[in-house]
Amino acid sequence: MTIVVAYTPTPASEAALAFGISEAKLRGERLVVVNSSKGAARVDARLASDEQLNSLDAQLASSGIDHVLEQPSRGKEAVEEILNTAEHHEASMIIIGTRHRSPVGKFIMGSTAQQIILDSAIPVVAVKAATDGRHKRPRHHE
Repeated sequence: MTIVVAYTPTPASEAALAFGISEAKLRGERLVVVNSSKGAARVDARLASDEQLNSLDAQLASSGIDHVLEQPSRGKEAVEEILNTAEHHEASMIIIGTRHRSPVGKFIMGSTAQQIILDSAIPVVAVKAATDGRHKRPRHHE
């Protein structure tokens, strides 16, 4: 089986990647990391540079897991690329990074994460990046 991680060079995706590596090790599954732009755009902050891809590949290799790094450029929307990749690799789950957006922001810009969750036929795990103290584990007092 395979785990698919939707990746963009953001803290949320880094958290999703870390979770994906951990799950792949735990389950003994291959990790497929997909980095896709929106549609045919080749200049997009969500598209990892060659340097970022090389660093990502080195990180995956050092984790010791079987992995594939994909950056499709077929002109499809990121949601379609991620779901197609999951289907092609017969994935057991998709892991995505999420960030907080206002309802207006979601309405105007749409939500790739939301669309993946709604359209996926397999489980989707949404991972948030811990950017402040709100996500720290509570301290136990003795």
